Amino acid sequence: MSRYLLHHRHDPHECGVAFAAFKGHDSPLRHQATLASCRSGGHEIWWTVDTASETDALALLPRYVAERTTATRVNEVEIP
Repeated sequence: MSRYLLHHRHDPHECGVAFAAFKGHDSPLRHQATLASCRSGGHEIWWTVDTASETDALALLPRYVAERTTATRVNEVEIP
């Protein structure tokens, strides 16, 4: 398994659509807390997921959200 940081961006008028897209999409990300900047005006959402591939990571998202999301493979590091 690899860890991916999913970084989603949308325009202010797309907030409702981005959140509503999860209805009807079976994903372990539903009903889970994550970080978002929508309430502070940034309109970005971040998830950290463990999957076998970037494709699998993006498949956790509804298509509308996934098309506006980047998946970056990441690892934890200890800061000296």
